[in-house]
Parts: sequence; C-alpha cells; structure tokens
Amino acid sequence: MNNSVRNTARLLGAGLRALLVLTVVCGVIYPLVVTGVAQAAFPDRANGSEVRSHGKAVGSSLLGQRYDQGTDKHGNPIPDLRFFQPRPSAGLGSNRANGVNTQYDLQVSGASNLGATNTDLIKAVEERKKWVAETYGVPDSKVPADAVTSSGSGLDPDISPAYAQLQADRVAKENHLPATTVHRLVTRHTAGRTLGFLGEPRVNVLELNIALRDLARGREEGEKG
Repeated sequence: MNNSVRNTARLLGAGLRALLVLTVVCGVIYPLVVTGVAQAAFPDRANGSEVRSHGKAVGSSLLGQRYDQGTDKHGNPIPDLRFFQPRPSAGLGSNRANGVNTQYDLQVSGASNLGATNTDLIKAVEERKKWVAETYGVPDSKVPADAVTSSGSGLDPDISPAYAQLQADRVAKENHLPATTVHRLVTRHTAGRTLGFLGEPRVNVLELNIALRDLARGREEGEKG
C-alpha cells in the first residue's frame, strides 16, 4: 500500500513538473520568440498590415471597407461617390437582421454559396449592374464582373483596374478634380500580378482613396491660399 501511494505521488509530481515546463516553454517562451521574430522581420504584417494616414490608422490593406454617407429611409447604405467604391460584399451569414453580410462585416467571412442559376443571385447582380451603369454613366456591357459580384471571403480589399477607371470620372467630378488626374492616380495605384504571373492586376481601394483625399485636400488648400 505504501509503495502504491509513493508511486502515485511520484507520477503526480512528474506530471506537474512536465505541465509546468511545457506551460513555460509553449505558453511563454515560444509565443515571445515568435512575436519577437515577427516584429523584427515583418513588423507591418505582424501588426495587421495597417494603413495609416496623417499618423492615424485608417484600416488594413488586407480588408475591404465601405464608403457611405449614411442610410436611406429603408436603412440601406448610401454610397459616398466622392470615394472609389469597393466590390459588393455578401457572406454566408451575418449578425444583421437580413441574414446577409452586405456591410463588410468583419465578424463574418465567406461566400454566399449561391449557384450561377440561383434567382436571388441573378436578381442581385442585375440590380447592382443597373446601379453601376446609371451611377457612372456607362452601358451595362462595360460593367466589370467584380463590380457586381462578391469575393470568396466577402472582404476583398481590391478591385480591378477596369472598375477603378470606370469610377474615375464620377469621382473626379465629385471632388472637383481633373478627370485625367484621377485616371493617372488609378494607374499609379494599380498593382501587377504577383511575381509577374499569379492572380490579376488590382487596385487597393483604401490606399487609392487615401491618395485621392490627399489630392483633394491639396487642391482645397491651394484655392484658399
């Protein structure tokens, strides 16, 4: 009996020592080392790929966001056309009453999983296409696919150069800027394919809008001066 108690106590002691060592190594030392390496080698990515404007964090280059000027009487967002608009966002679910992620809700990421023949998807695409065509003064045939469909995550921060250039004239008008200047701004913020062959050319909407606001502010200050 005494041997049994001693063996049990020895095993419990060994288990507690192992728990303590593993807790220190895996719960303290390892996270500190990984965090230190990340902060030293990849500080931007380690901190969420923050985008800053005038010393203030305004978002992440990896996450899309909306640019609205309030809502209408039905609670639907009204796009602020002074800014370039992102692509639609529709996820699997949401904490919103309608059950669809239409607001770049960071709590919900994923595709709607609606098939190409789904009547709800077809209706949403047609409505979006009509809005884009009327808002930016182009025929339906000129509306790019990313202007009317959501990305797989519903949080895509980028749009195609075609969609950005399509918006440029209206954005220039809203900001009282020359259209050619805004088109050149889009060109400067167009990134090519990764490694030259992966993916498609893209424009980060947040970074483009920051450059746009700086340009518009510069014009306003120049007029005041």
